[in-house]
Amino acid sequence: MPEEAYQPPQVWTWDPDKPQAFGNINRPTAGARFEKALPVGKHPLQLYSLGTPNGVKVTIMLEELLAKGHSGAEYDAWLINIGEGAQFSSGFVDANPNSKIPALVDRSGDSPVRVFESGAILLHLGEKFGEFIPPGDARAECLSWLFWQMGSTPLLGGGFGHFYAYAPVKIEYAIDRYTMEVKRQLDLLDKNLASRQYVCGDEYTIADMAIWPWFAGLARNLAYQAAEFLQVHTYANVNRWVEAVGERPAVVRGQMVNRPFGDKSRQLHERHDASDFELRTQDILDPDESTD
Repeated sequence: MPEEAYQPPQVWTWDPDKPQAFGNINRPTAGARFEKALPVGKHPLQLYSLGTPNGVKVTIMLEELLAKGHSGAEYDAWLINIGEGAQFSSGFVDANPNSKIPALVDRSGDSPVRVFESGAILLHLGEKFGEFIPPGDARAECLSWLFWQMGSTPLLGGGFGHFYAYAPVKIEYAIDRYTMEVKRQLDLLDKNLASRQYVCGDEYTIADMAIWPWFAGLARNLAYQAAEFLQVHTYANVNRWVEAVGERPAVVRGQMVNRPFGDKSRQLHERHDASDFELRTQDILDPDESTD
C-alpha cells in the first residue's frame, strides 16, 4: 500500500508476519522468553553488553577508571548478542527488565546491585569511584549533557538510523524529519565545542563518554554509512573532539570489548583480564576465519 494511502486502524494489532527490520526479535511485550542464567566472573563488576554505542559508553568508563588506578573497577564483560535475542533470557531480564544492553551487576557490596540504562551506569560508576563527575556547579552542566544524550540520540538511532538504513521502505517524510533533528544535534554540539575542549569544558567527563560513541560513529562513517549524507565533515569542532577523545588509550580499549564485528584484531568478545587485549582478540583465537 502506498505510504500516503495508509490509514491507522482504530486499534493497532501486531502482525508478526509483516516485513520489518529486526522482526525476528521485536515484540510488543516485555519479559523473559527462555530460561538461562547469566554467567558470573571473579571481579566486583559484571557487565553484560554488546559493542554498540550504548555498550561502548560503559566499557570506556571502566577502562578509564582502571587507567586511573581503581582496582575496584575490574570487571568481567560478557557478550550479549542482541541479534540472536540473548537479551530475553531470564537471567538478563533479572538484570535489566527492559531487555536492552548494557546491564551491570555490581557485586562489590553485601548483595548484588543491578544497574541498567547506560547513563545510569555511568552515573553509578562515577559516584562510586569519585571520578569524571565534576563537583559544584559543573556537576549540573555535566549531568545536563549526559541526559541530553540519553534523550536526544534515540532520535538519531531509532529515528534517523532506522528509517535511513533499516526500514524496509524509504519514507521521505520520516528521513527528512529525523535528518533535520540529527543535523540540529550536530550543530548544537559543534557550537558547544567551539569554546570548550570537551563537552562540559576543559575537563573530560562522563558526558563525553556518553556522547562520543554515537557521534564518533557518524563522523567516522561507521553509523549507518551516513557521513556524506549528513555532511558530518562540515562540523569542525565535533570532528576535532571526536579525534581527541578517540586517541585516549582507554577509549581505544573500550571500543574493543564485546565487539563481535569488524576487524578481528579489534574484537574482544569477552573481557576478564587486562591481558585479554593482547592475548584473546579474535585474530588470535580464530586466525583462520575471515574478517567480516
